[in-house]
Amino acid sequence: MLISQFLNSDGSVSVAVRTAVGEPARVVAGASSVYALALEAADSGKSLSAVIEAKGYGETVDLQAVAEAGRFLPPITHPDPAHLHLTGTGLTHLGSAATRDAMHAAVSKVEEGATDTMKMFKMGLEGGKPAAGQIGVQPEWFYKGNGYQSVAPGADLVSPSFAKDGGEEPEMAGIYVISSKGDVFRLGFAVANEFSDHVTERVNYLYLAHSKLRPASFGPEIRVGAPPADIRGTSRIWRDGAVLWEKPFLSGETNMSHSFANLEHHHFKYGLFRQPGDVHVHMFGTATLSFGDGIETKAGDIFEIEAEGFGAPLRNRLAIAETETIAIHDL
Repeated sequence: MLISQFLNSDGSVSVAVRTAVGEPARVVAGASSVYALALEAADSGKSLSAVIEAKGYGETVDLQAVAEAGRFLPPITHPDPAHLHLTGTGLTHLGSAATRDAMHAAVSKVEEGATDTMKMFKMGLEGGKPAAGQIGVQPEWFYKGNGYQSVAPGADLVSPSFAKDGGEEPEMAGIYVISSKGDVFRLGFAVANEFSDHVTERVNYLYLAHSKLRPASFGPEIRVGAPPADIRGTSRIWRDGAVLWEKPFLSGETNMSHSFANLEHHHFKYGLFRQPGDVHVHMFGTATLSFGDGIETKAGDIFEIEAEGFGAPLRNRLAIAETETIAIHDL
């Protein structure tokens, strides 16, 4: 099942589902949001599909027309954006360390393969896929922000005026809701653009936290349930109506140094991330970056990310924010 949500002309929200790419989407009768459906399922002990089936369906909807009209919302939102968490893990994919290792080796003046980047990556290779019932090595982890940083598919990814770079990162994101009892429930997975500032990160690895405090987009659809072991997609950048850069990317556990279960454990082991009613969008890393191929993005570029079986492609335009003057006031 693929699930999404969009704005109607009167400002109300509709939820749409379809069984596969190419199949017609239908509106879920009486559903006010994906969040409401997910929380109802989590608190009732029913599956999301069972809750949806019980509500029934309304009219069919043309999702391509929704996209062209710019009416897609992020496929899950929270009534209070501060209770939606955007986070991620890095160095999780086979081949993901090469670009960053070379970058940090040059800065740190050490041999490639001797950086903390490569050490962390090797730890994942050796202990990122533990046996059932065991806990594996913890991954790199980063915070991107809350729901105020969540950008709708089709909307602009706005890079701050002080950023040195605004580059795409094509990833899979796990989508989670916390029940009223504090239990973690996964809706499924969605394509994501974990938009980052790679030039700032290159200055010093300790700037990674700064480089990740950027908006992100995911969707437009969530693939409900467990993901395929082998996920194949394409990431591209459009400029002036033509493809500037294009490259395939791989994800899924076949192509990763960590299992999804291990990455999930090391996120949700913190009680902070199991607060009732909260939503989590956790991005699982990538091995494919246009930055690694020397691409310098600029305002007006369009990022497009798609993966087989995950619904409509994710498209966002790059914009640059105006310079702000920040004043700190005494009370």
